[in-house]
Amino acid sequence: MAFLELRSISKEYTTRKASHTALCDVSFCLSKGEILGLLGVNGAGKTTSACIISTLIPPTSGEVLWKGASIYNQLFSYRRSIGFCPQYLNIDKGLTLQELLLFSGRYFGVDKPTLKTRLDRLIAQFDLEKYRHSLPTTLSGGYKQRFLLARTLVHDPKIVILDEPTVGLDPHVRRHLWQQILELKAMGVSIILTTHYLDEAEALCDRICILDKGRLRLVDTPKNVKAAWKKESLEGVFLALIEEGKDE
Repeated sequence: MAFLELRSISKEYTTRKASHTALCDVSFCLSKGEILGLLGVNGAGKTTSACIISTLIPPTSGEVLWKGASIYNQLFSYRRSIGFCPQYLNIDKGLTLQELLLFSGRYFGVDKPTLKTRLDRLIAQFDLEKYRHSLPTTLSGGYKQRFLLARTLVHDPKIVILDEPTVGLDPHVRRHLWQQILELKAMGVSIILTTHYLDEAEALCDRICILDKGRLRLVDTPKNVKAAWKKESLEGVFLALIEEGKDE
């Protein structure tokens, strides 16, 4: 049984003038302790998939199953088990980092003694001590992303959704975050990673899903994908798939 499974998920946005299909009959699963990469160009459906998995938006049709049952039949326990790290800083800029972490932990019902211990550990893990009592506006891009990861983990989720966590960061900062993502995997956390960076997917992901125009093109390990397409890199496979999709 898959830890998390999407079955025939479709998402359609409709206005008075037009409708747009963001996802069409997408199915894939996530195993415990796996890093699964969602790849695709802008508008391919990566963030829509992540938002549906994190319950920020509902699908138009299809099912999301957690431990074999619909997430909507166990919504509160499911939400306590997931952590969503957005692409952009979505926080109250009038609170310090410590206050924001405390607020997030209490929101998820973490008791005060556990939260204090966990907060100290996360601040140390992400090298945020010198910013503990600072406002988020004082942080550089790399430290903002570190803080978002710390906030994502404050309630000890079993599934973490990372929506393009390293976009726009310097190479050495990206590599540091890669190591922290791998450490989460080593702790048994299941991770869904959306990314534009194919080298990132190749370095981190156990399997990849390539989306194109809302449709799932393939799901497999990077090694198997490269072998099947006779390419030396995921970039070569990705470009070939996109070109093929133009003719469909």
